[in-house]
Amino acid sequence: MEFRLLSDIAEYCHTEGKDFAQAMLDYEMRNKNLTREQVYASLKQILLVMEESVEQGLTQQVVSPSGMLNNWAKQIYEHPLGALGPQLQKAIARAIAVGEVNACMGRIAAAPTAGSAGIMPAVLVTMMEEHRLSRERILDALLVSSAVGLIFARNSSFAGSEAGCMGETGSAAAMGAASITYLLGGNEEQILEAVGFALKGSMGLVCDPVAGLVEEPCTTRNAVGVANAFVSAQMALSGIKSLIPADEVIFATKEVGDLMSPRLKESAQGGLANTKTGREIQKRVFKQSD
Repeated sequence: MEFRLLSDIAEYCHTEGKDFAQAMLDYEMRNKNLTREQVYASLKQILLVMEESVEQGLTQQVVSPSGMLNNWAKQIYEHPLGALGPQLQKAIARAIAVGEVNACMGRIAAAPTAGSAGIMPAVLVTMMEEHRLSRERILDALLVSSAVGLIFARNSSFAGSEAGCMGETGSAAAMGAASITYLLGGNEEQILEAVGFALKGSMGLVCDPVAGLVEEPCTTRNAVGVANAFVSAQMALSGIKSLIPADEVIFATKEVGDLMSPRLKESAQGGLANTKTGREIQKRVFKQSD
């Protein structure tokens, strides 16, 4: 059983009369020789880590060793003036919470990477709370997100050193968009449309960590990635179609990543890392002198 494209999974769903989650359950069981119980046990552990990292970031003191991050998630979560709706305000706070926990060497679920680890927890915890969804339903959404991750990994790259932040927060936003669409009753075609929208919304995003640390601008890009996921899902659920199919968008991310300058791919040699303030922060963090 082999899936090379998202359209392969959609075709399998139509042929077998199954949804995306069931298709990926079949994949895990057959390709990894696992039982259904083993697959869900693993998913439960991943979800638990995600929930714990969100909770830690919103309730404990989280100041990164560099000093760049300092309880930002709490400020957003508790702020009374909302430029966003309550759901999205909480979601972006949760994404930043996980980023702060990561920067403080806390335990996270890298889904798909540490630098983008806030997006999926923020999506799933927010959807579970706002729509009163069962944990079993959320586990199925994790399976749906794994379909996107599987195909993206095969045809592009998660690595910031290869595809920039497009490969990290971009792919995570696509995974989140697919999950939201699935949880709100979207069909296979709408799930693919959501993936396409999310990836197009992050096309060409560089990886330029200040001082080489996964903090600035990585953490706030997780918040933007969550917003991307919800926006993309909303467009897909509304019946809007991406003019470029999701599989082709994934191919395009590979091309863009290959064309991107190495200075803009995790090297901390360009972009925000190479600004005057960025270099001053680097010197302060590592106690460097001119």
